[in-house]
Amino acid sequence: MAGDLPEYYFRVRENGAFVFRVDSENRQRRIEMDQIATVNIRNGEIKPQGERQLTQEDVVVIREWMEQRVATLAARDIDDIHRAVDYLNQTTHWVQTKATEAQLDLISDALLLAMHDLRSVLVRKKADRLLAAIENTAAQS
Repeated sequence: MAGDLPEYYFRVRENGAFVFRVDSENRQRRIEMDQIATVNIRNGEIKPQGERQLTQEDVVVIREWMEQRVATLAARDIDDIHRAVDYLNQTTHWVQTKATEAQLDLISDALLLAMHDLRSVLVRKKADRLLAAIENTAAQS
């Protein structure tokens, strides 16, 4: 197993990760993880742990991980939205076929307000995009 281990391990946290260097080439043949840095994805900050100096390789690997992590999180966001569309469709079917009057009384106002809010934002954003496209077309002419 030790031969298959990566050189770095990233313990993911809410807005970044703790970065560890993995060492399995020691006398006891134990896996040792030495924390070398803390990463904040939101502001792009890499803080060396303690008095440690990061090597150029450390920084390159950490930056690559940060880029991959941002891409992964963006993909998850889109996947979550696709799931939300599925949930809305399932909710519509449930309301139409299975919901009791009491259940509808519990959820109708909250759902209507949430859907109204979402619709308002979507319409505003779409209008902004259309206006921007028209302005870009006019500017190019």
